[in-house]
Amino acid sequence: MLLFRHMMPSISYLLPVTIFREGDAFVAYTPALDLSSVGKTEREAKRMFTQAVEIFFEELATMGTTESVLKDLGWTKSGGKFKPPQVVEQSLMNVMVPSFA
Repeated sequence: MLLFRHMMPSISYLLPVTIFREGDAFVAYTPALDLSSVGKTEREAKRMFTQAVEIFFEELATMGTTESVLKDLGWTKSGGKFKPPQVVEQSLMNVMVPSFA
């Protein structure tokens, strides 16, 4: 199904991706596209993530919604090229929430 690479010129983006465990699975997530994938291993999650991004952009192009969707996700357009939102910081924060006993 991955026709994107073969039908259109491609462009490379450096996306922030967080990999985390969820039960027995690994999840790859990027806030730049609000997109995630899952795999049985970290490697599989990354491979599935790459495929998910390809399909995501293929669908945007097919539907003609690339510009509106990327702008809604915080991407900017400069010189005719889109740039993903820049990560300023990624950290762990300790927060207090009500106790649900």
